[in-house]
Amino acid sequence: MEADTLALAQQMDFSLWALFARATLIVKLVMGVLILASFWSWSIIFQKLIGYRTARAEGSAFDEAFWSGEPLDGLFDEIGPQPQGGAQRVFAAGMVEWRRSHRNDGGLIAGAHARIDRSMDVAIAKEAEALQKGLPVLATVGSTAPFIGLFGTVWGIMHAFIQIAAQQNTNLAVVAPGIAEALLATGLGLLAAIPAVIFYNKLSADSDRIIGGYEAFADEFSTILSRQLDA
Repeated sequence: MEADTLALAQQMDFSLWALFARATLIVKLVMGVLILASFWSWSIIFQKLIGYRTARAEGSAFDEAFWSGEPLDGLFDEIGPQPQGGAQRVFAAGMVEWRRSHRNDGGLIAGAHARIDRSMDVAIAKEAEALQKGLPVLATVGSTAPFIGLFGTVWGIMHAFIQIAAQQNTNLAVVAPGIAEALLATGLGLLAAIPAVIFYNKLSADSDRIIGGYEAFADEFSTILSRQLDA
């Protein structure tokens, strides 16, 4: 009898697709949600990795141009009021307000320094929002995917026990398929959650470093303009 049971269990298909196909509708829905969440997470991860790399390259290139000794007005005329890079947009926001603060006679309107600082702060806030867009999705997937998978597992095991009770048979051929299908949901939940958590932490740190670079540049630029105002 045991030999027949083992032979029957060995003949069953335990591939991932077969486990998915044999699962109940609820477990299939759970696994489908987890697969979609995993693809969504990876799309955000690749997008952010490329975007942050581009932002760092643009920032390095602009820092080199900014500290090259070229006049600030000439640099601003070269990049325009709506440049592509984040650091350039912070610089452009400050320069636009700097030029707006000049009267027709060449003098400066009172409070120019405070307005320039606020303009750059607004530009930095917009850059921070763009850089961090999508990161909450990674945090949500990382924190909820294991529990969604666990729900699928609990539901699948419950269905497996119902099948055991209905067939009044506890041999391996009856128990193993249901348990395997149920555990697949937990595996998919972990598969979605682990990369999401890892890259959320990495991308959050990268975003903070880039934003910190923008803030440091804004402080340096504000100091330069402050010297010109005092002069």
